[in-house]
Amino acid sequence: MEHRGASAKGLYLQNCLHAVGFLDLFGVSMIVPLLNYHIKSLGASPTTAGLIGSCYGVLQLFSSSVMGSWSDIAGKQFSLIICILASAFGYGLLGLSTNIFIYTAARVPVGIFKHSLSISKALLSDLVPEKDRPSVMGKFNAASSVGFILGPVVAGYLIELQGGFYLTSFLCSAIFVLNAGLVWIMPRNENICSKDYNCEEKKTYPLPAPAPSYSSQENNGIIKNSSTFVVWEQIVSIFRKVTGVACSHMWDIFLVRLLMAIAVMLCHSNFALAMEERFHMKPRTTGYLISYSSSLGVLAGFLIGPISKLYNHSSYTLLMHSSILTFCCIFLYSVASKFWVVVLSLTFLAFSTNIGRTCIVDIELTVGKQYGSGTLIGIGQSVSSVGRIIAPIFSGLAQEYSPCGPPQLGALLALTSIYIMFKCKSHYTVSLMQKPKSH
Repeated sequence: MEHRGASAKGLYLQNCLHAVGFLDLFGVSMIVPLLNYHIKSLGASPTTAGLIGSCYGVLQLFSSSVMGSWSDIAGKQFSLIICILASAFGYGLLGLSTNIFIYTAARVPVGIFKHSLSISKALLSDLVPEKDRPSVMGKFNAASSVGFILGPVVAGYLIELQGGFYLTSFLCSAIFVLNAGLVWIMPRNENICSKDYNCEEKKTYPLPAPAPSYSSQENNGIIKNSSTFVVWEQIVSIFRKVTGVACSHMWDIFLVRLLMAIAVMLCHSNFALAMEERFHMKPRTTGYLISYSSSLGVLAGFLIGPISKLYNHSSYTLLMHSSILTFCCIFLYSVASKFWVVVLSLTFLAFSTNIGRTCIVDIELTVGKQYGSGTLIGIGQSVSSVGRIIAPIFSGLAQEYSPCGPPQLGALLALTSIYIMFKCKSHYTVSLMQKPKSH
């Protein structure tokens, strides 16, 4: 009976985290499409808007690893609440922005603390057995994607009202506060995990160096404040954990993630413009095509579990096959002369990219389990942020060559990542052989 109760609580916690992911992207997707419109209304030039956007990206780049590592040390549910509330403050301040200065200030807390999805994934990975991790991650991604699809629809209605942007910002902030409350009332992961999944085998990840007692300590006759030691030791531990991963043998995994991220971004970059130039497609039709692709991504999230079972939970094999399919789809899209070929390639690309993203996270968590799930997912997000910075530059250069240049370059990068996976196969398989299989 006790085990059954723990299982029910574990499933309840998973469902709560799915709701957190849905509300997170639902709120974000309401406000993000309106940012350029709002900053333009404040009198900012395109260059100023671009600089502010770049600063946000840089903050995300450096804070992802730090916040992920901190969640391993301070506790994921506690750090998740802090990140959500700080983001709520940023979006609320955005609703008060009547000039460029306030707008810029509002983007700072969001740039630093908007890592709620990453920490939620890390919390999920600690909750479930390794063999079930791709399935649970896929469902979480699907729930989040539904929020991302519905958010712009709601924002479209709100923006037509007087003061629509400010109303949308305050609503987004309220959704994040509601999300923080949801995390607060969730049962604690440690109590569930120990009963449900034999977590005596899933020990808390040790810090790289033993931490001293945080009680007041005497050093050379000087009593030092315990809270000062807590903060200092956490900073030192975060630095050691992040540098430990950066200097580890996982470079090939993160390089594969970077190359595949850039490849997919290049495929989707300037999509509307490319469709207009290549097929004289109207923006409305392009919007329908993007919505169709996003809907398939949601479906792919729910299918990852059955597909993973079909592959006997071999994330490496599934990642290899999905990457090959991604390469074929991007290449087919880049050379397509018929519209139906574009639709076909985007259909399979929606499945392959979602499956690939889930598999690469699962491999990171399995190979580098000693570093902690929060640290690994945070660093993975930093790698993706590097891709978001590099991809527009590559896209612009390739666009000078041809409208098909960005996806052709993306196909080349995808092929390079497949080659790296093949050459480093022993690195993947040796670590993944220890992963539990289904019985």
